Amino acid sequence: MKICMIGTGYVGLVTGACFSEMGNDVICIDENTEKIEMLKKGIVPIYEPGLKEIIERNVQGGRLNFTTNLAEGVVKCQICFIAVGTPQDKDGSADLKYVLQVARQIGTLMESYKIIVDKSTVPVGTAEKVREAVKDELSKRNLDNLEFDVVSNPEFLKEGNAIQDFMRPERVIVGTDNVRTGALFKELYDPFVTTTNNPVLIMDIKSAELTKYASNAFLATKVSFMNELSILCDKVGADISQVREGMGTDSRIGPRFLLAGPGYGGSCFPKDVVALIHTAGSLGQSLEICKATHRANEKQKAYFAEKIINYYVEQKADLSKVVIAIWGLTFKPKTDDIREAPALDVIARLLEKGIQVRVFDPIGMDNARAELGDSVFYAKDNYEVLEGAHGLAVVTEWNLFKSPDFERMKELMSKPVVFDGRNILNATDIKSKGFTYFGIGRGNDC
Repeated sequence: MKICMIGTGYVGLVTGACFSEMGNDVICIDENTEKIEMLKKGIVPIYEPGLKEIIERNVQGGRLNFTTNLAEGVVKCQICFIAVGTPQDKDGSADLKYVLQVARQIGTLMESYKIIVDKSTVPVGTAEKVREAVKDELSKRNLDNLEFDVVSNPEFLKEGNAIQDFMRPERVIVGTDNVRTGALFKELYDPFVTTTNNPVLIMDIKSAELTKYASNAFLATKVSFMNELSILCDKVGADISQVREGMGTDSRIGPRFLLAGPGYGGSCFPKDVVALIHTAGSLGQSLEICKATHRANEKQKAYFAEKIINYYVEQKADLSKVVIAIWGLTFKPKTDDIREAPALDVIARLLEKGIQVRVFDPIGMDNARAELGDSVFYAKDNYEVLEGAHGLAVVTEWNLFKSPDFERMKELMSKPVVFDGRNILNATDIKSKGFTYFGIGRGNDC
């Protein structure tokens, strides 16, 4: 099939590349000339394992092309995906200006039947707004009878595992009011689900739009529940790891998304939870569980930072002379994404108290430097960052950090103190090496 992907951000780039990998002809479009030129040269502007190789392979095969010319994509392709940003507005709602702008542009360019697909994460009712925007532009051109369909096809990509998620999806959600369009999308996605027998679910548009937000809000709720429980574990002396095992073996609950930590981040959970709360609020409904999830996440980020600060206050240390090393800046491993990353909140709270901060992340340093500026020291590796540190805070669970050289760490640090925000280190082992160790929800820290 001939596919036009409008927007080459995380979702658009991964989606376009994966469609081309299955033999479709894909034109990826972005108004950012610099980004398009980079992609044409094989330079991928985001970090996602396996993405660069897929792009190179399909560009060479002539199935994947990049351009700034929207007309080229709209004219040549029957299916036009809208994959532009939906940033959080001041009131917490999703800002649809870019989505609707693209919809209007399509309306000014199309000359024949098109399927216009909302791939961006958008609130319920967006498809109807897209439909009205396209109709309005067609009417200005006296093309009121030109047919088109609007489809909701939400993405479910986990950063760091996006290629696998797209190539072997657990399910595909397609919202449409046209039976023939539903059949076409089943054909489009059939190569991705054939080997797994996972479903392509055809449903009404509003249900599809809501499914994305509902899924992310529910997963965020699981994370926040365990994070709150970890605080209770700290207070009563229980071990959250053992509690997780006991809960996860219950088939009604399952083991995934039950890891305690310093809070969730990224481009999806924080924004989508707030957007869902706003959508319900605009209809006079209060989503109390979602509100509690959001509050719990903000509290968790503060809890981890205060755990660090309180230790040095209790030690009667001069906070202006305390140096804390940070392992991990991205919101999760296997990505360079620092949007809403807990590390940023933790660092901000430490800096507010006058604590000096040194940081290292294997992938996210450039993005962090753009966010943090000169407020912290940027180390070249996970050992340099420890030089002279009075404590280490593990904030992202990169594999690189899971089996460090404890003796080397001890030699480099001024004080052997570790705050393990992801519970990735063996508490018994590190304490036997002479470290003071604090986990998250590990009671007496094992």
